[in-house]
Amino acid sequence: MAATNKTVRDMIKEKKSKNSTNQIIEKMVPSLLFILALISILTTVGIVLTLIFETVTFFSRVSIIEFLTSKEWYPFFEENASYGIMALISGTLLITVIAIIVAVPIGLASAIFLSEYASDRTRRIIKPILEVLAGIPTIVYGFFALTFVTPLLQKLIPDLSIFNALSPGIVVGIMIIPMIASLSEDAMSSVPNSMREGALALGATKFEVTLKVIVPAAMSGIVASFVLGISRAIGETMIVTLAGGATPKLTFDPTESIQTMTAYIVQVSSGDAGYGTTVYYSIYAVGMTLFLFTLIMNLLAQYISRRYREEY
Repeated sequence: MAATNKTVRDMIKEKKSKNSTNQIIEKMVPSLLFILALISILTTVGIVLTLIFETVTFFSRVSIIEFLTSKEWYPFFEENASYGIMALISGTLLITVIAIIVAVPIGLASAIFLSEYASDRTRRIIKPILEVLAGIPTIVYGFFALTFVTPLLQKLIPDLSIFNALSPGIVVGIMIIPMIASLSEDAMSSVPNSMREGALALGATKFEVTLKVIVPAAMSGIVASFVLGISRAIGETMIVTLAGGATPKLTFDPTESIQTMTAYIVQVSSGDAGYGTTVYYSIYAVGMTLFLFTLIMNLLAQYISRRYREEY
């Protein structure tokens, strides 16, 4: 009996010890998660503060009015240097518009097919292939645009220069297709089957169900994928650096050589400007402009998503 009582006591002690350990872990986990979350927040704050401080230094040397209104961007001229961000913004927007024209129809059509028409076997084959495109390094896309797409386009457009906006715009569009297709397909797949069955029971065709029921119901996710794709196109670097050229000009002609904000940052960061010079600080002003563009797109995506969720 004594041995039995001792065994029971040992079991009780082990249980209390285990409970004590679990309680310690339960108390430590929230603190650990908070620290990890705080690190990401502090990193973001540090990046933003760095951009702000260095941008203020730039605007202490260059007029903000010139920066926002001038149409010429010639920072490397020792005399009469010009810092008109509109030249870089036009190149960035030109690439983005071309990319969206390519990516949105193809990405949305792919999502509709995978969600509504493809069999499970077909979906298991096609979706991983699409997602492989997202894993290809952007520098590979850049050389693909320069060595394959541009020569192909030159056969159709003889006056097309080697460096132009059309070729990298198309390739950036190809690059963001998986993002739009995957996110849109996930949004449409999350629509309850009861909505499909109800529409079919009322006599609607499969195509009518897709366009008039499924797409509107999943519109918040679809629009969010579009906006994320646009943000990705705005921030693309290597493709436009390799195939777009380094000619900052205020133009909307896709056959001409252009320069985007990201391509300019790469150019200066590669050693074309010394530390502490006005050209050096200009990359922070361009980076801040790029950050504001991306921030606006993300806020717009959240607003549109909330609005469509309320409506549907």
